[in-house]
Amino acid sequence: MSVPAKYFFTEQQQRQIEQAIRDAELDTSGEVRVHLENSCKGDVLDRAAYIFKQLNMHRTQLRNGVLFFLSVQDHKFAILGDMGINQKVPPTFWDEIKEMMAAKFREGEFAPGLTEGILQTGKHLKKHFPYQSDDVNELADEISFGK
Repeated sequence: MSVPAKYFFTEQQQRQIEQAIRDAELDTSGEVRVHLENSCKGDVLDRAAYIFKQLNMHRTQLRNGVLFFLSVQDHKFAILGDMGINQKVPPTFWDEIKEMMAAKFREGEFAPGLTEGILQTGKHLKKHFPYQSDDVNELADEISFGK
């Protein structure tokens, strides 16, 4: 039996991922969330879009939220950016980050792959959504878990 999503990462790995979210958000006003689920029966992008809405990620002021969605038992993942980001970044933006993460995942390096994806996202978003001195953390930095 596979490990449930809640226990896929060790506590230390969860802290590292959450620190990567905070570090990425130091470079950008963009908001990053990570959500893990046990399985995803349908299309992973459709499920990620549903979770994006459930987490109220579409309610950021600049529409600059990013969701890293992982379905651990099905070995599926998606990166979903809100429309404010997608209007400014090239069409291949998410594909490049996803390819880097997939290469790490194939090596069994799930926490490092996710962490690097988050940090790269922050660096790239800095160009379009630089950190502002009055920036408010609009979304929680903790990893969320579903079924």
